[in-house]
Amino acid sequence: MPNAPYHPIIYVRGYAMTQGEQDDTTADPFCGFNLGSTVFRATPEKNKPAKKFIFESPVLRLISDHGYADVFENGLDIMDPEWEGTIAPKSIVIYRYYEQASALLGTGKTPQIEDFARGLSDLVLKVRDLVCAHPESGVDAKRFRCYLVAHSMGGLVCRAFLQNPDLGAAAARAAIDKVYTYATPHNGIEALGLNVPSWLSANDMSNFNRDRMAQYLNLEAVYKKTGRVDWLPESAFPSERFFCMVGTNRADYGAAAGLSRAFAGHGSDGLVKVENASVWGVDAKGRFTRPAATAYAYRAHSGYFGIVNSEEAYQNLSRFLFGDIRVDIWVDVESVRVPAALDGKDVGALYQFELSAAPRGKRWLLTRRVAEEDSVACRTHAQLTGTDAQAKSLYLSTVFLANRARVNPQRATLAYGMSFGVRVPDYEVEKRFWADSHYEGGYLFRDAVVVEMSPPKDEGGEWTAKFSWQSDRVGQATRPLAYTTLKSGKQEMTVPFSAKGAPGITGQLRFVLSAWNAES
Repeated sequence: MPNAPYHPIIYVRGYAMTQGEQDDTTADPFCGFNLGSTVFRATPEKNKPAKKFIFESPVLRLISDHGYADVFENGLDIMDPEWEGTIAPKSIVIYRYYEQASALLGTGKTPQIEDFARGLSDLVLKVRDLVCAHPESGVDAKRFRCYLVAHSMGGLVCRAFLQNPDLGAAAARAAIDKVYTYATPHNGIEALGLNVPSWLSANDMSNFNRDRMAQYLNLEAVYKKTGRVDWLPESAFPSERFFCMVGTNRADYGAAAGLSRAFAGHGSDGLVKVENASVWGVDAKGRFTRPAATAYAYRAHSGYFGIVNSEEAYQNLSRFLFGDIRVDIWVDVESVRVPAALDGKDVGALYQFELSAAPRGKRWLLTRRVAEEDSVACRTHAQLTGTDAQAKSLYLSTVFLANRARVNPQRATLAYGMSFGVRVPDYEVEKRFWADSHYEGGYLFRDAVVVEMSPPKDEGGEWTAKFSWQSDRVGQATRPLAYTTLKSGKQEMTVPFSAKGAPGITGQLRFVLSAWNAES
């Protein structure tokens, strides 16, 4: 595929509630994609001072790191009737769908989300025509591809366009190579535990009601069965090409004078619940296929500490779009053991699985799931002791790695470290809290593992990998990792862990590796 993986990027901004916000959006050339930050919240405690960390903005970093450029020229954008010329494949295009709703350049009346989806289809085809006409692009209409990058409601606009065949052209949908969403309410927005009511049409808040979402996302059949709308039909768009960046910092979201974060509650980014911010693939019969790639960051929905203007989200974005290796991280639980005093009793418990992952030598995390931020993966005691094998396997996150190590002969390896922990649950006996020998915040298992992968020395050769738990060997990976080749051609490797005794847990971390962008 010519130009791969550097295809045009179309940014689709999020929800603007009031007329003033829509006017502000209209007046901003990049609709917020140009905003940077100089601070980040290092801990969940808001009363502690922030840390200084300069992130210039997604636009500037895509320009400086990857050679992208905007498409504004002579005060015009590409959808203006007076526009003349072409655009290069490495272009950042802003979908300015709120212009028609603003009092500055539009009617002051907000169109339906279906209209936004149709407009996105038109924009994709326009970008396709302008890139194909560029003398150095080397692509025709059939081989043209582009990326969709969206924040908040923008992700629902993208999904409506992709999933509902009535909301755009098939040629436009076929041109989408990958989709990346920041903090999108894929399963709607909840306030005080209740989904936004369908009758609340003021400022189009009904767009986040699941009944309404099922209509424009073309999910009414599967919604009736499951009560959820965070499903991505594989026939509409492959879930393997979809990424969800999830925020977990509710405290720093200041919209509506703090009322939003109060109503959203714990386990949210201040607006969107963590459990509602990702999507899951389904086949033609509505059966689960796979989770879309997902990562978590301690970031708010927007603002100074927001998810779009963060290093963590940008690193996931650039690696998802341009990286070389994909690693899906799972944990498989073989057994759990309760305290000896509870043997033979009817035990209830909720196990919480934590994970943080970062490349070697960086000050940021690619994903961060911890109990204090309500972003952990969970399983009940009944699930982990039952007969359902699928319930004993938990998807944790996906990370993408960039194989720039080849240019460093001193250390030509790809390496990343992960902290992994399983919290001691609050055991219940006959639905009553078991207080004996309980210490809040304890762990059944907690350690860090380093994985280091060496690329083949010769073309066509095999990768090799090593690992070490850091309780055994700090800062090094010394134990060889064996690969298993799956039918899909992906490579799978496992790292066992065990906390002996009672209570205890035994299992393995499982990494599913695949070449990324290689098919391009």
